[in-house]
Amino acid sequence: MKVGQSEIFLQRGDITKLSCDAIVNAANSSLLGGGGVDGAIHQAAGPQLLAACRKLHGCQTGEAKITPGFKLPARYVIHTVGPIYQAALKPAQLLAACYSNSLDLAYQYQLKKVAFPAISTGVYGYPLKLAVPIAVDTVRNWLRQPVVNEYKIIFCCYDQRTWQAYQNYFKQLTA
Repeated sequence: MKVGQSEIFLQRGDITKLSCDAIVNAANSSLLGGGGVDGAIHQAAGPQLLAACRKLHGCQTGEAKITPGFKLPARYVIHTVGPIYQAALKPAQLLAACYSNSLDLAYQYQLKKVAFPAISTGVYGYPLKLAVPIAVDTVRNWLRQPVVNEYKIIFCCYDQRTWQAYQNYFKQLTA
């Protein structure tokens, strides 16, 4: 999908295997590793990632912080904390902030190829049918800024269910 001079891609697979400027980690607020994509990224990056995350002193929901990628093919990891769907007061705003704040960090570090997982849709319980439009629309709106050009954004879907949810929304947008 084209947005100005940038492109959005949909890819099925393991985000830890992607060669990008940055991958986004759906982290918990401690940034010290956890389950799902967070645990996979920490495991693939090696123990240096945990040491770097300790120096960040956590992260609030909706915010984003950055570390090197260490042993990952990606040069950097942007850590963002998604909302717990049932517990957050304004989950849609917080989820959108995860994407926009991650992209703001990418812009600041001049990282033009960025891959996102489906933030908050695992153990944090955000329904895919609600999360996918927020993710895609937030990224599309961010890419429309006049100072942004030639970005490649990848929505990396680990499983078929997630890939299908993104595919269905992409089809709606291009119909």
